[in-house]
Amino acid sequence: MWVKIARVTLRDPLLRFVRHLTVLGVIALGVWAVRLGWDTLPAAAAGGLVAEQGETAAQPVAAEARSSGPGMMSLPVYSDAGGQKSGVSRNLMLHTVFPERPRLDVIKYVVSTGDSLFGIAEKFNLKPETILWSNFDVLQDDPHRLAPDQELSISPVDGTLYEWHEGDGLNGVARFFGVDPQDIVQWPGNQLDLNMDPENPTIETGSILIIPGGRRELISWSAPRITRSNPSVAKILGSGACGTVVDGALGSGGFIYPTASHVLSGYDYSSVHPGIDLSGSTGNAIFASDSGVVVYAGWNDWGYGYVVVLDHGIGWQTLYAHLSSINVGCGQSVTQGNVIGGMGCTGNCSGPHLHFEMLNDAYGKVNPWNYLQ
Repeated sequence: MWVKIARVTLRDPLLRFVRHLTVLGVIALGVWAVRLGWDTLPAAAAGGLVAEQGETAAQPVAAEARSSGPGMMSLPVYSDAGGQKSGVSRNLMLHTVFPERPRLDVIKYVVSTGDSLFGIAEKFNLKPETILWSNFDVLQDDPHRLAPDQELSISPVDGTLYEWHEGDGLNGVARFFGVDPQDIVQWPGNQLDLNMDPENPTIETGSILIIPGGRRELISWSAPRITRSNPSVAKILGSGACGTVVDGALGSGGFIYPTASHVLSGYDYSSVHPGIDLSGSTGNAIFASDSGVVVYAGWNDWGYGYVVVLDHGIGWQTLYAHLSSINVGCGQSVTQGNVIGGMGCTGNCSGPHLHFEMLNDAYGKVNPWNYLQ
């Protein structure tokens, strides 16, 4: 009887004791497992866990990774490198920057003192030819005609501009400038009907069309090929044209600098400027670059002022422009190095200099820098 009562009386406390002991064992096992995992982590990972739990992060302490058994790789010593965290940073932008849209229409530009054809072209990211082609009524294909207060039309793209005339055909205009008719129609700035008939276009007379990629031959007002056998061909240039010229001195084919200075002043040789501008002062001597005969001596009506042209008799011709004075006359033979005139600024120019050109029967106008000695 007593044994039965004891069993009943101790049963519940005994069960509770076993349950508590089991819980404590599980907790101890968990603590042991966590401790084992913590010790095998590098210091950086341990610091990251603490930070995720919201605790205040202390300065990381370098520690060696421990090996906890076979197959466990040793980790390198952690170094904070100054405590700075690398990553993608966000810069503070006070203003939003919007990309500029490309210009589609023609704008006007007023020439200022000191401007040059090449400087204006660079300002608008265009080729110099585009400025000349688009402004023939102002510049007439001559960079020397550029002057302050002129108003130029600036195309939005390399090419040319064309004023539409009554009776024009789109195919003919496109053919003249070497482009496809659709290049003109599809340029947004022209605002043309994309479905128009190229043979009968509905374009208002007087409209200024942008011809993307269009080009034409530049007109040269300096001098054609003037031979001693036919110097009168230069009558179109002005009063300096010569009449009959008899034979005279022949050149050697070697060319000297026509000025004491070998420094460029103004425009260099290019497709729009077929010569070089050499520096100096008004009255400085201008020398014959090679021996030859004078086939033009006098005023040039197309912006070059006082001009001398020498025919060297061996397929070469040289031109000297913007002179202040001329010391030779038509038909006169000159020897290399003779003074033929004085430096000046006659015609269209912005300061004293010599505009010098070389022309060859086989190659046309050439770059003087390649031949002067």
